Amino acid sequence: MARKSAVVAALLVLLVISFLAAIGFGAVRIPVSNVLSALFGGDSATAVDKIVLDLRLPRAVEAVVVGAALGVAGALLQGALNNQLASPDIVGVTGGAGFGAVLILVLFPAQVALLPIGALIFGLLAAALVFAIAWTGTSRGTVTKLILGGIAIGALFAAGTTAILTAYPDRVPSVLFFIAGGLTSDGWHDLKSVLPYFVVGFVAAVGLIRPLDRLALGDEVAASLGSRPQLIRLAAGIAAALLAAAAASLAGLLAFLGLVVPHLVRMAAGTSNNTYVIPVSALGGATLLLIGDTIARVIAAPTELPVGPFMVLLGVPMFLYLLRKAD
Repeated sequence: MARKSAVVAALLVLLVISFLAAIGFGAVRIPVSNVLSALFGGDSATAVDKIVLDLRLPRAVEAVVVGAALGVAGALLQGALNNQLASPDIVGVTGGAGFGAVLILVLFPAQVALLPIGALIFGLLAAALVFAIAWTGTSRGTVTKLILGGIAIGALFAAGTTAILTAYPDRVPSVLFFIAGGLTSDGWHDLKSVLPYFVVGFVAAVGLIRPLDRLALGDEVAASLGSRPQLIRLAAGIAAALLAAAAASLAGLLAFLGLVVPHLVRMAAGTSNNTYVIPVSALGGATLLLIGDTIARVIAAPTELPVGPFMVLLGVPMFLYLLRKAD
């Protein structure tokens, strides 16, 4: 208990520090005292207040929400599928969201404001196709069928994305930032447009915590306790897809974050209990993305780099470690 409490306390402290750093650091460095003054008493009357309240605060909040959503989505899928390598990519969300974003950016560049909605719609469509495949025919709702369906649908949307980019090579630069994965300083509009989807996903995740703990005991034991394992997996998949699609609509294709965060939480706290892992994965995901986005903004300032590659640098070693452990 002391170890688990220490992990939560450390993450909360690190989250607050990372949040303040995300607002204070950038092309223009703002002292912490000025950041706090703008946050708790600013009226957007000064240039500093405008930078803090109109540009960096919305971006930092987006990083918190997106990181938390991906952390929770990964924890849900790993708990539901009992698979250490499960992540939002497994239900096709990443491929679908990427296709939707590229479709808007390349074919309808004048409607770039629709990018978050396009990515969200196609991300959810991909997940719906995967679930339809997994829950029809023989062996309905099995983990293997869900994973194979996700691979197939993800490859289908990836091929569609490649086809669009090949047909319009002159417009490829406009989509690179989204494909690489990154946050932008565009104010509150995009977050407000997809916030309801985040809320529904987080509420569903909270409701699934206890059923997933029963599912961890095995399908037969869970069924004897009155649970329906296939229905739990389906609900967890839908909630994870909703969170991952909403996250992709804001921050692009952030690979490995949903895979890495739940494992870091389990390793640090020494527990696989979903009652602990799912909410703490939200803290871990938010903190990790805040730190990564701040580094991406300041390492080559004033040029802002996408945060996606920094997530991959962390995720690939962890992924290889898990593969080796699985052997």
